[in-house]
Amino acid sequence: MTMTDERFNQGMTYDQYKARLGRGPEQYDRSEQLLSLTEEDLAAFRGRPPLHVLVLVTETCPDVIMNLPILVRIGQETGNFDARIFMRDDHKDLIAQFMNGPYESVPVFAFYDESFVLRGVFIERPRSVTELREQKTRELHANDPAFGAYGGSASDLPEEARDRLRAATQRMREDTGPAYRRATIRELQDLVAAMSQASPGSHPLWVGNLMMPVPA
Repeated sequence: MTMTDERFNQGMTYDQYKARLGRGPEQYDRSEQLLSLTEEDLAAFRGRPPLHVLVLVTETCPDVIMNLPILVRIGQETGNFDARIFMRDDHKDLIAQFMNGPYESVPVFAFYDESFVLRGVFIERPRSVTELREQKTRELHANDPAFGAYGGSASDLPEEARDRLRAATQRMREDTGPAYRRATIRELQDLVAAMSQASPGSHPLWVGNLMMPVPA
């Protein structure tokens, strides 16, 4: 499906999206508070051609809560991103264009130029973050035999061990949050730079936690 100005503008702004969350925006507020962007971070986006960014989300996905405020803040500070947000499960025709192998991974940030030609796609989170958290999770299991083998089902654990594993995993995610944010900023910087250097008519660039080869 070809993206058009009319369809794009059917999406929500970030403020409209947060307003529909009711009592749920606190996690997004917290993510915004923890986000720090330096002028050096922003310099990589300044002076680039403006981009429309189609965003596909689910409300409670941790990767959406982490990454959407980053995209929005960069757009607010530089004026380079005009983002419109669509709920994944209400717009199956859109997510079908950005499948991550067999998965409907979110967030999807689809970057279009002023003529609504797709130039790049960011899916879910940087691959480096997945690798870091896999390593940290392996260490959790290795350091506490009560957690069972890495990759096992937490539902098979006794309740006490399951609760401790859940708490330890949450602490690990919080501890790796700063590295996660820096990785997303770098990945978006690199993607925008690569898009600006790509020749007209070239295939869109795909980055993120990709499960399959990049679509041709």
